[in-house]
Amino acid sequence: MRIRFLLLVLSGLVWTGPACKTVDSYVLRGDLTVHQPLSLSLTGPLCSETDDPNPFLDYRMTVVFRHESGYEVGVPGYFAADGTAADTGANRGDQWRVHFVPQLPGEWTFTVSLRVGPGVALEPDSSGRSAPGDGLKGLFQIQEAKGDVKPRGLLQYAGERYFRFAGDGKRFLKAGADSPENFLAYEEFDWEDPGRIQAAPARPGEARPSRRHRYEPHVRDWRPGDPTWGEDGRGKGVIGAVNYLASQGVNSVYFLTMNIGGDGDDVWPYLTRDERYRFDCSRLDQWERLFEHMERLGVGLHVVLTETENESLFEAEEGGEFAPSRKLYYRELIARFAHHSVLIWKIGEENGWDDKKEGEEVLPKNRGNTDRQRLLFAEFIRRLDPYDHPIVVHTLPGQWDRIYEPLLGSDVYEGASLQVGNMEQVHEQTLRWVRRSAEAGRPWVVTLDEIGPHQLGVLPDEVDPGHDEVRHYALWGNLTAGGAGCEWYFGYEYPHDDLSLEDFRTRESMWRQTRTAVEFFQDHLPFWEMSACDERLTGDGYCFGKEEDLWVVYRPGASRETRLRLPAGEFDVVWFDPRNGGELSPGRPATLTGPGDLSLGTPPREEEKDWVAVIRKPY
Repeated sequence: MRIRFLLLVLSGLVWTGPACKTVDSYVLRGDLTVHQPLSLSLTGPLCSETDDPNPFLDYRMTVVFRHESGYEVGVPGYFAADGTAADTGANRGDQWRVHFVPQLPGEWTFTVSLRVGPGVALEPDSSGRSAPGDGLKGLFQIQEAKGDVKPRGLLQYAGERYFRFAGDGKRFLKAGADSPENFLAYEEFDWEDPGRIQAAPARPGEARPSRRHRYEPHVRDWRPGDPTWGEDGRGKGVIGAVNYLASQGVNSVYFLTMNIGGDGDDVWPYLTRDERYRFDCSRLDQWERLFEHMERLGVGLHVVLTETENESLFEAEEGGEFAPSRKLYYRELIARFAHHSVLIWKIGEENGWDDKKEGEEVLPKNRGNTDRQRLLFAEFIRRLDPYDHPIVVHTLPGQWDRIYEPLLGSDVYEGASLQVGNMEQVHEQTLRWVRRSAEAGRPWVVTLDEIGPHQLGVLPDEVDPGHDEVRHYALWGNLTAGGAGCEWYFGYEYPHDDLSLEDFRTRESMWRQTRTAVEFFQDHLPFWEMSACDERLTGDGYCFGKEEDLWVVYRPGASRETRLRLPAGEFDVVWFDPRNGGELSPGRPATLTGPGDLSLGTPPREEEKDWVAVIRKPY
């Protein structure tokens, strides 16, 4: 991306409070065009991560950006140490930063609020005392993007069952990696406990890592010019892994930002595992460098805020319904990462489940969040996130009604993140929550984010080269029910599982088939205008159609004759190979004439395998 620099120098802003420093400049960095992120850095209070006042809790930076039209938005900022902590490892400095994504061209102004006081980060913007940088103002111009291609902009909820980009208006279909859930447990980030981790004993039926990831098989996928960090050029393994995933059409990665006390117990944003109010600036800057690279490659962030084993960790430690430490955790993540275009907040993995074993009491940190807590947490994120990123929640198979019912119609949830233990239920459950949410007046985006059985998931290619059942029941089952795509989970009975994965190539066939399905929908269908219509079918399969002129029928392999109820008229029939992709090809017959329940005939080859028929009015 072409980078421009704008440096404005101001003088006379002097503060005499604790750790005082004269504020005399700020730097606005970025491509000054609509939908492109900018970073505003200023010289503020000199602090360290361990100082009192605490730079994370006892300072609050908010910048209000105002457009010439009168529109304005408040964006939370954060303590950035020396401003280059990803490379220097610094824990001390006077740099404070905010990220902003302008949605409109024209003149913008900004005003900085930087306040200090006990616990002020969690207080209203008017609280606290003025700190260096408070009241700083500036202006800048944002231009329309140049060229014929519109920037895609932020991914947003648009009141329909697909998320849509604010810039180019395109709908998003997920083709994602759900494993490893501890993707950020990467050895070459800065950790206070490098080397082997001291994880708790594995629960029965769960995987357990012995050390953090290295992603060594993907070092070869790193390319000159790609980012690294530190003087020793760390990060090639994880950057190479993202390069590989992007090359396979993967556009979303699911990851936990905090799994303390959970399965991996190897990811957190804090200085130490036991800390809750002080963050590690260099590690979070390194996460940001990774996320920036993902953004450039079109790979989205599926941010999972807690897992089922620690979903009440904050409240167990501090008491109450919504602990201050949880609020600060949310605030820091929003301030640092909410500017990314494809970002989905997930309140929790398998949320609402008390992790209780027979004869045992439920540990306080394992207690399931309540309906009220799920709403409170999402409302807090919605108020603070300046870009209204989608918020979803994930739960266990069979718990859908209990968790999702109370959230239907809520204005702070945009989707259901399904876990389905029996893949044959994917189509049914996707369709059910698409329809139930629409009936409640707020259509949800329904994605499939984990398949079972939990010990299996998507098997390695060498064990299951074709992935026939996953393709049939999970991938095409979700998409033809009006679902918005899938992420793939890897079970613990096989190498490269949900916690120990090092090589994403072990599921290359599944990445290819997922890309094939998503590209078919994107290239050939107005899928946002279509809906499930299985009632038109006789025989096995799924039907997805638009009014009276277009239907897509997924026909499983070796199925009995498939018939489709058609209205009066003549329709072309072409076939698509969901296993290998390619062009749409005519079969036998090439046309159908309605009305009636008519046989779709046969695909162009390999009749015993699964195919997708496209039945449409002639152009």
